[in-house]
Parts: sequence; structure tokens; C-alpha cells
Amino acid sequence: MEPLQPVALLLLLPLLLVPLAFLARWRRGRRTPPLSLLVVAGSGGHTTEILRLLSCLSESYSPRHYVFADSDKMSEAKIHYFEHKRAETFPNSQFSLDRIPRSREVRQSWASSVVTTLYSMLYSLPLTYKLKPDLILCNGPGTCVPVCISAVLLGLLGIKRTIIVYVESICRVETLSLSGKILYYFTDYFIVQWPHLKEKYPKSVYLGRIV
Repeated sequence: MEPLQPVALLLLLPLLLVPLAFLARWRRGRRTPPLSLLVVAGSGGHTTEILRLLSCLSESYSPRHYVFADSDKMSEAKIHYFEHKRAETFPNSQFSLDRIPRSREVRQSWASSVVTTLYSMLYSLPLTYKLKPDLILCNGPGTCVPVCISAVLLGLLGIKRTIIVYVESICRVETLSLSGKILYYFTDYFIVQWPHLKEKYPKSVYLGRIV
């Protein structure tokens, strides 16, 4: 299968992020309300990639709630710069920033990761309950695991049904990241950027390179 052209990708990606409930409203001729979007940012290339994805979304995705690890010193500056530039096009754009404890450090052992992830959920669950986003968009930082699991729990409790979209990082060519392996079973849309991963994980959606 040939990768889609960049223009086609920009057109398809926002469609993948629109919940079916709002598509039904379009069919009934109603005006689509803004979609509350929770974005999980991560240190290093994760935040850069997720902001590239956000740059192709319309002003309908507002407010945008950014969540990142409390030890992440780079993401906040990148997000502020991105939103400042976005405000030049969409002056009524709204966003917020929240920090939660990091669920897993690089090279942290599996056993200790379970403990730190549960600790992170103590913060992410009430935060997700407060924000009640329509959509969650993430691309692999460990912080996204407790956030997405919290959203799944709220859906199971009948509090809020949230669409979860996971975009695996472009650097994951042969295997999924640890976050991807966990969230593969919980997401509504799981997007990969290499055809080999689509073959190994049939539930995933392959659109070619999108960042």
C-alpha cells in the first residue's frame, strides 16, 4: 500500500479525530460545537511531533488542555510558543496547562513503573474528571498511560465517554513503544506511521508519515 500524499493526510487526520456523535449532528444539519481536546505532551521529540499534528487542526478543537509530566522542563515553553503563533490565526483560541507526576522515567524498571504509574493516576483521574475532554490525543510519552486509563474508567462509570486517538511516534519502525503496547487495546483510533507496524498490529490505522 502506497503512503498517502501530505495533502490527503492533512484532510484525513482531522476526520479521524471527530467523534461519531458529532458526525451524527452534522447529518441532522446542526452546527457542530467546539470539541474539548486533551493533549498529552512529552519531553524531547514527543511534544514536537504532537504540536505538528495540532497545527493542522481547525479552531473547532478548543479549548485545548495540555497535560505533561512535572519533571518536563521543555514542553511548557514549546506549547506557549505554539499557542502564541496559533493565536495570530485564531485569536479566540483557548488552552490550559496541567502537570502530573511522571509515570515512568527512561530505563526505569517495570516493577517500579507500576508503582509510579498508579501514583500518577491519583493525579490524572481527578484532572480528567474535571476537564471531561471530548477527545484525547497522545503519541507515546509515559504520561499518556495514566491519563488514557483514567478516561477509560470515566467512560466505564458512565461519567464521560471520551474518544482516544493514539499516534505512534515516527521513530517506532519495527515495534511499538511501551505506551503503545499498553494503549493499543484501549484506544478508539491507533495510528502508525510505518506499514510494517500495520501488519503486526491489525487494529492500527496506517496513513503513511503524518509528522
